[in-house]
Order: sequence, then structure tokens, then C-alpha cells
Amino acid sequence: MEVKVFSTPTCPYCKMAKEYLSSKGVEFKDIDVSGDESASEEMVNISGQMGVPVIVIDGEPVVGFDKSKIDSLIAGS
Repeated sequence: MEVKVFSTPTCPYCKMAKEYLSSKGVEFKDIDVSGDESASEEMVNISGQMGVPVIVIDGEPVVGFDKSKIDSLIAGS
């Protein structure tokens, strides 16, 4: 399972999402979009959204901290 979390250091929902993934034992790549223009563009191309967090689980984007969608994608992997 490949998981990426597009986030910023000041976003409380990003922090909650990363803590939630860690609590489930899910390894992820944390991508800070606050100072990385190419990462920010990648996030927008994937999700169509400017807001964080955007979590990508095996190519499926989850916009925001949506526990039920995260759980269903993790379970399907």
C-alpha cells in the first residue's frame, strides 16, 4: 500500500490525519506543500483541491480528514 499525505505544518486536520494513520499502523510519506510549489501542484492535479490534507491511498485521493473513506481504502488494500 502506498500512502501520501499532502499537508502543511500548521494544519490541525493534517496532524489528526497523520496521527490516525500512525495509530492504524499505516506507513505514509508526508509531503509538506507549504514551501514546495511542485508538491502543491501535484496535490491540486490529483485532487482538484487547494485545501489540506489530501491523502492518497494507492492512487485514490481523500480530501480532508475523512475517517470512513480512509478506513475503507485501507481495508481494501
